[in-house]
Formats: sequence, structure tokens, C-alpha cells
Amino acid sequence: MLLTMLLQAAVAGAAVGKLGAAIGAGLAVIGAGYGIGKIGGSAMEAIARQPEATSDIRNTMIIAAGLIEGIALFAVVVCLLVIFL
Repeated sequence: MLLTMLLQAAVAGAAVGKLGAAIGAGLAVIGAGYGIGKIGGSAMEAIARQPEATSDIRNTMIIAAGLIEGIALFAVVVCLLVIFL
């Protein structure tokens, strides 16, 4: 049964590749959203504990969120290239 499904997938490899790319793009966006949410929550807790370090915490949070967003954008672009090329 599994071998038959794998052979059918190999014959229609382009469709499976596009499905995988679409799932990959979705996972990249979900992961980035979760990561940025965790960063924001942790930054709010840190600011509540040490209000005098607000600017340092905010700057670090913005840099980390920007890096996560950049990685997510790169992943989505790669997935879209797989889908359309």
C-alpha cells in the first residue's frame, strides 16, 4: 500500500513538491509568528522586572524580531520559488 502511494507520488512529483512547498511556507509563517510572540512576551516580563533597562530590552527585542522576520521571509520566498518554478 505504501509502496503504491510512493510510486504514484514519484510519477506526479511536481504536485507533491508543490504541496510540500506550500506546507513549508505555512510552517515558516507559523513558526515566525510563534517566535515573535515569545520574544514580545519575554520582553514585557523583563521590562516589568527591570523598568530601568527598558530601552536596552526593547532594542534587543526589535533586533531579534527583525532577524526572525527576515528568516521567515526568506523561507516563504524559497517556497514560492519552488511552487512557481
